[in-house]
Amino acid sequence: MKSLQRVINVFRKLPGVGPRQAERFALYLLRASEAQAAEFTQAILDMRLKVGCCPKCFAYSENSSLCEICSDDTRDSSLLCIVEEPKDIEALEKTKSFNGYYHVLHGSISPIEGRSAEDLKLKELLHRVEEEKDTIKEIIIATNPDTEGQTTALYLADMLRDIGPKITRLGYGMPLGGNIDYIDEMTLSHALKGRTKL
Repeated sequence: MKSLQRVINVFRKLPGVGPRQAERFALYLLRASEAQAAEFTQAILDMRLKVGCCPKCFAYSENSSLCEICSDDTRDSSLLCIVEEPKDIEALEKTKSFNGYYHVLHGSISPIEGRSAEDLKLKELLHRVEEEKDTIKEIIIATNPDTEGQTTALYLADMLRDIGPKITRLGYGMPLGGNIDYIDEMTLSHALKGRTKL
């Protein structure tokens, strides 16, 4: 059954979906009513047509207009947080600890995967920071604590250093509730370097 296998193969391309899960998804759609299958298809088509990027921060937004966060003038305009992906904003927003604005890079610098600085939203970031340099007092670099995220953070810090605002990096190290004997050496090393005064 070539048609069924094709759908399974499509689902397998989704991140985190293995062969058995892809098969379950495909079989579910095969057994679904015409209305359910049509609703699924229409939802994907609508998303592809209607969801674009916010012209200011490059998070996902409806009809490529300003996103909810960029439209909210009650937020702290002196804080700008740089993240790799739109999903990172959701994670930070759940903490309810940050009330500034964001800028999404849409990736990180990764020579292994063929992604260079030119592939990211860096020109747009530079333009935005220069345009808002009288307002922005602190830029928080919130890239992932992996090799690519570290490389990107260093590149960003170097790129933005001469513009003026204070540049900080998200702290990382010991997780709350963690035991020292279960923590790897690199995490412990960063925790020691990033220690805070009590």
